[in-house]
Parts: sequence; C-alpha cells; structure tokens
Amino acid sequence: MCVSRFFQDTLDLLPLGHAVVLIVFCGGGLGFIGWTKQRLGDPLVNVACSLASLSSITVLTKEGAVQNGDLSFAKIFQVLKMVVMGVAAAMAVSFMIFPISARKKLRSNLTTVTETLATMLALITESFLTGSEEELQTEEYLSAAARHKQAYSQLDRLVREAKLEHFVAGTERQYRLEKKLVRWVQDITHNMGGLRSAALLQFQLLKQTKLSRPVQYNSEAAVTNGIHRESLPSPWSLHEERPILEPIDERLEEEVSDMGRDRPNSSPERDISDSETDHVLLPADIFALFIGHLGPSMRSLAFTLKEIFKEIPFRPAPDYKVAINSRFRTSLDRALDLYRGSREEALKTIYRQKDVLNIQTLEVEADLEEVAASCGHFSFSLLEFGEQLKELLAILDELQLEAEERPDGRSWNWLRFWGRRNAWVRAKDTERPLVEAGFVQGSVEPQLVVGNAEPHRKQLLSSLHPGNVSGEKSFGYRIWKSLKIFRRDDTKFAIKVGTGAALYALPSFLPSTRPFYSHWRGEWGLLSYMLVCSMTIGASNTTGYARFLGTCLGALCAVVSWYVTGGNVFGLASLGLLMATWTSYLIIVKGQGPMGRFIMLTYNLSVLYAYSLSQKEGNDDQDEGGESPIITEIALHRVASVLSGCIWGIIITRVIWPISARKRLKDGLSLLWLRMSLLWKRGPLSTMTSNTDNSVFMSPREKLEIERFLSRLESLQASARSEFELKSPFPDLAYSNILRRTRSMVDAFLAINIELDKNMTASEGELSILQYTDKERQQLSSRISHLLSALSMPEIGFLPAFSTIARIMEHHACLQTRTMRCCMLIS
Repeated sequence: MCVSRFFQDTLDLLPLGHAVVLIVFCGGGLGFIGWTKQRLGDPLVNVACSLASLSSITVLTKEGAVQNGDLSFAKIFQVLKMVVMGVAAAMAVSFMIFPISARKKLRSNLTTVTETLATMLALITESFLTGSEEELQTEEYLSAAARHKQAYSQLDRLVREAKLEHFVAGTERQYRLEKKLVRWVQDITHNMGGLRSAALLQFQLLKQTKLSRPVQYNSEAAVTNGIHRESLPSPWSLHEERPILEPIDERLEEEVSDMGRDRPNSSPERDISDSETDHVLLPADIFALFIGHLGPSMRSLAFTLKEIFKEIPFRPAPDYKVAINSRFRTSLDRALDLYRGSREEALKTIYRQKDVLNIQTLEVEADLEEVAASCGHFSFSLLEFGEQLKELLAILDELQLEAEERPDGRSWNWLRFWGRRNAWVRAKDTERPLVEAGFVQGSVEPQLVVGNAEPHRKQLLSSLHPGNVSGEKSFGYRIWKSLKIFRRDDTKFAIKVGTGAALYALPSFLPSTRPFYSHWRGEWGLLSYMLVCSMTIGASNTTGYARFLGTCLGALCAVVSWYVTGGNVFGLASLGLLMATWTSYLIIVKGQGPMGRFIMLTYNLSVLYAYSLSQKEGNDDQDEGGESPIITEIALHRVASVLSGCIWGIIITRVIWPISARKRLKDGLSLLWLRMSLLWKRGPLSTMTSNTDNSVFMSPREKLEIERFLSRLESLQASARSEFELKSPFPDLAYSNILRRTRSMVDAFLAINIELDKNMTASEGELSILQYTDKERQQLSSRISHLLSALSMPEIGFLPAFSTIARIMEHHACLQTRTMRCCMLIS
C-alpha cells in the first residue's frame, strides 16, 4: 500500500506502482511463500503458508486499496482477526475436546512397531525351519509387514511433534531417551530385513541344489560319525499344524544327543570296501541335519523374542507406561545361552559330517558348503537380533527410571538461547546426512556426500585444466559458482510460482479487467493456484484433481444445505457440524487431506457468504442476488475460480522448468545404486583386515538414511503415476519390481553388515584365508561394484547385452568358487 501510494501521490505514476507491487510483492512474496513451503516440507508449515497466501491475496487483489493507491488497514485488521480467531478456536478445541498427545501417539506407534516385529520374526523363523517361503507369503505376514511399514513411516514425524510437548513440560531428558529408543527400534527394523534376506538366501540355495548331482558317500563312514542317512529328518516334514513358535521342551534336544552318544560306533580303522552300497546326500540333507540339532533351541529363542516384543515397550492405553520386567532379561539370557551352545554344536556336527563324505567334485562340495554356511549365517543373524533386544531392554530401564522417578527433576534448558548455537552446530555436524535428498527438497541435481572427497576433487580439477590455469581461479568459473543458488530446484520452483501468481493477479490491477476478476472471485482461484503448485508434475496433477473434486462436492453440498434449511441459522449450524465431521473423517481416517479441506472450504465460503448477504452485511454484490442471495451463482463462481486456479497451476508446473517425478525417480534410483556401489567398493571382508577404528561396512546412520531414501523413492513413484504423457504410460509395474529388487539388495547389504558388525577383527586363520583369496575377492568385488555403477549411469545404451554380462559373471563366479566358499566360511 505504501509503495502504491508513493507512486500515486508523489510521482503520479500509479501504473508503474502497480507494476512494482505486482512483480515484487505479489510475484516475489507469493514465490517466497511457495519456496518456504517446499523447502521446509512440514505439515504445520504448509498450514502457515496457506494462511499467509490467503491473507496476502485478499489484501493485494481483492480489497482495492492497493489498486487505488490508498493506505487502509481495515482489511488487514479484518483478515488478521479472522486468522487469529480461527487459530485460537482450533487450539481451544485441540486442548479441551478429546486432546491427542503426540507423546502418547508416539508410544502407541512404537508398540505397533514392536508387535509387528514380533509377528514377522516368528514367521521368518518358522519359514526358515520348514525350508519353505510359504510363511512369508501368507496374509498374516503381509498384513503385519504393511502395518509395520505404516507405523515405521510415522516415527520421525511423531518424534518431532513429541519433542515440543516434552520441552514445554520440562522433560527434555525423557525426550532424549525416547528418541534413542526410536533410533534403536529403527535399527532393529533394518536388521529384520537382513534376517529375512538370510532366510531367502537359504531358500534360493535349496532350490538351486535340489536338482543338482547327488553326493555319493560311504555308508560306513557315516556310521563312524554316529549319523545314519535314515535318521536325517526332512526339512519339509518339520511343519505341523500348531501355533507359531510354541514353547519347546529343551529336554528333547538333550535326549537326542544322548541317543547319539549311546549308539555304538564303528572302528575308524575298519577297511571300507568300494563295493559297499552307496547312498545319496543332497544339500537339503545338510540343512535337515542342521535343523535337527538347532531347531528346538531356535524355536525357543524365537518364541522368547516374540513374547518380549509383544510385551514391550509400553503398556496399553491410556497411560502407556513403560513395560519392563526383570524376568525379560533373565529369560532372554537363558534362551541366548542355550541357543549359542546349540548353534556351536550344530555347526560342528555339520562340518564333522562333511569331513567323512567322499565328495568327488569341487562344485558339489561348494554347494554343500554354501548351504552349511547359509545355515550359520541365519543362525548368527537371529543371535544378533537377540543381543540387540538386550540393549533395547537397557534403554527401557533408563526410560522407566526417568519417567517414573525423574531423579534430576524437570529442566527447560532449551530456553537458554545463548548456549543453543554451539549445540546446534554440534548436532548438525554429528547428524550430517549421508545422502542428500536434493531432488526432493531442492538442489539442482541429486547429490551424494562422500567422505574424503576433497583431495580427489582437486586432483580432478587439475587434470581437467592443464597447465597453470586453475578452474577455481578463472573468472567464468567464479561467476558460474556464484549463480549456484539459481540452479537449485527450490529456487526455480519459487521463481515459477511467483511468475504464475503475478500473471494470474494481473487482471486485478488493470481497470478494464478488474470487474471480471471480482465477479468470478479471482482471489480464490489465485489461492487454489498457490495450493496446487507442487515440486513435481505428478504431485500437482494429484492435488489439482483432489482440490477440484472437493470444490465441486463442497459447492453441491452448499446448494443442497441452503435450499433444505431456507437460510435458517440453526439448520445451517446443524448441517455445518455434519459437514465438519464428514470432512474430518476424510482428512484424518481416509487420508484425503486436499479433497476434505476443499470440500469444507467451498461449503463455508458459499453458505456463510450467502448468509451474510441475507443479513445485509455484504458489499452490495448484486451479481449474486444481494439481500436475496442466489446460492447457485455463488457456488458457480467459486467452482469456476477454483477450476481456473487448478488448471493454471498445472500449466505453470508443466511449462516453466518442469520437474518430472519420473525423472526424479530415475535419478534417485541411480543415486542409490551409486551409493551401493561405493559401499560395496569398500570390500565387505576387507574391513576385517583393516586396523583403523572407522573401518565399518555400514554405520547406523547410513542404514537409516538409505531406508529414508527408499521411502522417498516410493513417494516419487506415487507421484509419477499421475504424470500423463502421450509417449507412453508410466510403467508402474516395472518400477515396483525395480524398487522391490533394490530393497532386497539393500536387505542383503544389511545381512552382511550384521555379520561384520560383531566380527570386525579377523582371527589368524581368517586372515590367512583373506590374504590367500585377496586377488579373487578384489576382482569379484570390483565387477559387482562396476555393474552397480553402470546401472546408475543416466544412459546405459552402451552396455553390452544382458546375456553377455551374465555369461561373464557366471564365468568369473565359477572360477572364484573357492573365494565364495571362504567368504561364507568366515561369515
């Protein structure tokens, strides 16, 4: 207003003032609001940006003081009072009527996560024991996995919301412990993927070796080891109709061991004739032998883990007190000790049995070795799962002490603003993200943070700029670097949103088109445009469709309500309550936020405006009936305005610097594969020979960031479904398979990490094996890393045919069978 009045009174150049206001305040201001909304990406920020857009658009384009060059605060105060009253009413309702605490919701969510973990753990273990993946395809497992995924995705948001409640209540230390608990539960979830990957590896090996050449071994040699071929149980005969992982009587295992010791053994010096009857031993028999020794204790451990997971971490509503019991630790320690001893004995039995077999070929021996090592791998993963649960119980002990006794009292250290800056910098340094989500939140391209990359960068720059001319010192490079902010996607998004807003608001500043703009309620179209604009084309299409459909439904409900009640205030209030309940159900329960909000918004705008006109409180809008409002005209104007805003938002999103969710999904997959390539390039087994303290394969931070990255890719896939192209429809099924396979690869990485996390120091024998197979391991790792890097390339047309790559990899895999055997032996 001040700028417009300055140009009107001082310079007598009101059109120039309108241009300045349109470009700087309308375009720049609304563009900045769009940038803030996209940059922060928080639901509360989205609401604040919507209110800011509503206030700014009303004053700039509807009120008229800016267009006339006047200085009037009446409309500003009116809009401010409406916003304050709405916020106050919302806060009062939230605190007084069925208040929902973020702290309790977080605890409820953690309870759901642990319950689903218990179900998934039981079914994965049962599936491994039966030697079939049918348990992983049942409705029970799929339902538990879906519930777990939904609850897991809300943990980070609930932690942030609970943080505010804890800080106000003075329970900062309790918040720190709850956040630590959440991070530990997330890490256990990642390791659950590794456990599932270990089970799937076993199924794959059994399928591959089921039709392979049988192994010939001497029956007398087997008897000398105390094991008969007829006594080997079939792995597929272990499954019975019983509750999952019921408690096992451990005496059964001891009786089996005693029977083996009491059985008379043949003399090891007895001459064995080549003409004696030979028997057939398949890798599945090795698996059955392993299950026969370890099955009872494995079921017992899994049952104990399942029961503890179902009891922790919190009791049922409404209190959600910490659920911890001293017997949990005692039962878990007893089950772990029994399982650890049985596991060692089972592995010794397997390798003792293999030693007495007369295996003819190296390939068949490798098959048996793979199955045996895979059994050891899964059993070790389950053991580490139990060890992690022990640490989780320790965290719950601390949380219970802090929540119930609070020995240090309450504290409000967050109010000490003078000490917050250094703490914030330290937190930022310690929690620097592994993978930058720039393609989602706003950098020019997906970026990858790689440690110790600066020396390589300088070396690359010196190689690209020969001579003494440095690329960093050239004038053109400095200009290019200074304009980096304009290459960011969030900056481009702000510019195009501001440009579209200025063009849409232009008719309100032109005397010839202002009546048309006012008649069709252009301010609501501009607001719809601000709400529809999203970073990607697919997201804009989705929100635009939902908002337009919501507007049509809201207008229809407004027309019906007005004619049913005849404009009676009590009838309108009753129907308004019904509408509010219905739309809240759509928003909260069904997750249809944009549609539900626009249904209610259009309904309120139409009905309340018509009622104000009937009470002679309008602005003499004769085009909509004046004191006798025509509800159909009012609803029609709102629908047409919202439709124009939605269409304009989709046009701007697609025409000016379009950001395709399809392209971002491809870039994200490429970045993830590149990150996996760099992880594999470290050499999983090479970390065991490294003497440095930071020689880890995957840190907890890396696992968390990769999981978040996969979740972002899945959200991009949902947006890409709404992108319509004439060239071809979005291959949703193909990308679903790609993401599923990529997640299984990540699970395999996590399975390897479980092994290496507790076995970082190699023994003398393991070091000898690693050194002996160093060349072969480096070749195999380099080829795997190279293929992952090649997959991450934007254009892969130069790659050879898949059949050629498969033949090359098969050839090297056959040559390096001994390397793979050694790797599995170490694991």
